[in-house]
Amino acid sequence: MPQIVPIKDLRNTNEISRICHEIKEPVFVTKQGYGDLVVMSIETYDRIIGIAETDNAIARSESEISNGGELLDAKAALSDLRRKHFG
Repeated sequence: MPQIVPIKDLRNTNEISRICHEIKEPVFVTKQGYGDLVVMSIETYDRIIGIAETDNAIARSESEISNGGELLDAKAALSDLRRKHFG
């Protein structure tokens, strides 16, 4: 369940930091009852960015395949990479 705090609680930075690290999810900050900001730990940010980058890479690959891109045999491709990088 998302953690929601009013903007006045941002004055207590140590508590907000503790919450962010404890729940390992973004904390939603409201202003006059409406969503205004999102605060999160660096670890959570890195995790979310990593997921987004993976999703984008998959979407690009799917688009490339649907536009006639070349499909490679996984075993052959890995074998070629091993020869190239490890002799």
